[in-house]
Amino acid sequence: MAEFFSDPRLRLLIESALRNNRDLRIAVLNIEQVRVRFQIRRADQFPAVGAALTGSRQPSAANNRNIASVYTAGVALTSYEIDFFGRVASLKEAELAQYLASEEGRRTTQISLIATVANTYLSLLADVEFLGITQQTLAAREESFKLSQLRFDNGVTSELDLRQAESLLEAARISREQLQRQRALDEKLLTLLSGQPLEGDLAAALSTGQALADAPVLVDVPAGLPSELLIRRPDIRQAEQQQLAANAGIGAARAAFFPRIALTASTGSASNHLSGLLQSGSWGWTLAPQLLLPLFDAGRNQARLASANSGRDIAVAQYEKVIQTAFREVVDALAERATLGEQLRAQQAQANAEGVRFKLSDLRYQNGIASQLDLLDAQRSLFAARQAVVQTRLLQLQNQVTLYKTLGGGWKEEGAQATP
Repeated sequence: MAEFFSDPRLRLLIESALRNNRDLRIAVLNIEQVRVRFQIRRADQFPAVGAALTGSRQPSAANNRNIASVYTAGVALTSYEIDFFGRVASLKEAELAQYLASEEGRRTTQISLIATVANTYLSLLADVEFLGITQQTLAAREESFKLSQLRFDNGVTSELDLRQAESLLEAARISREQLQRQRALDEKLLTLLSGQPLEGDLAAALSTGQALADAPVLVDVPAGLPSELLIRRPDIRQAEQQQLAANAGIGAARAAFFPRIALTASTGSASNHLSGLLQSGSWGWTLAPQLLLPLFDAGRNQARLASANSGRDIAVAQYEKVIQTAFREVVDALAERATLGEQLRAQQAQANAEGVRFKLSDLRYQNGIASQLDLLDAQRSLFAARQAVVQTRLLQLQNQVTLYKTLGGGWKEEGAQATP
């Protein structure tokens, strides 16, 4: 992660989110639950041996008046399935694939969380920069309104000019309140994502208004990356594991058509009297194998096999869809990257031109050459152009975060991969 996100404050936020975020914690707990189910399936491949103490009393076969008693104590093995046809092994493989798929699902959640934290952090920096621009514009419009009020009181200008200056002043105040509300919402979202309140260096940086242009966020993506990098995406790997689980389910469904062999055995001491269990000569053993061959089940096994085949087809279709979605997301992100740089350059040039225009309009207005309407129009255009520059810079930085997410957590080669 540190190789991609170079802003130390952002790295602290991401690390806090990885420790404290509830959605990620739920994903980790889900993995633990699936892991336990896999352990249960794996344990089915081994016999279960336990201590057994039994006693029975029943009428004697020779004489119903006599009661026959049998007491046993020893070690018993109950209903152990000898997996000749791979049913238990297939169920274990299915659970293993589900476990690995859940692990990839956790990585998907983790990468999405990192991207969301980064985008929210960038939005918060943009809110601060927007507020700075709005405060400067508001101060300039307050001075302009005072001057317009003075000129109107002295009969130099009409009420129309005064009301135009007042309208621009109130528009700047509206924009300031909207931005303050948006900043508060982004701060609350960032607090929720990181699992702790914003404090320390981060709060100080946000209060002083760090510019987006000064925020080192992400290393730029190099050219010529192979499309094979997409197989690193955890959602693609998750779809692969789900496909393996579906295939294993077919194996288990097919094995149900074959005989099932179960073995029950015990060894220990047996006696007609409870007091004789531990005496010499009372040792004995039992072995009870069982073979069950399905003859008629009203089509239950066939339906299970058909369901497993349908599940496999669904997993294949989902896998293809995930790959197509991955390609589309990367292509869209690269298309945005190709145009946002030139757009930012053009809008920065436009903002510079609007700044010069405003200075010239103000000079002409002070000398009585231009009207107040020209000055107010130049002031409005400068405000819009400066906001557009910040908005485009925000989109450009968020596009880099999107590339990080769509490429599965970066674009390093597999041998030098940085694990997020």
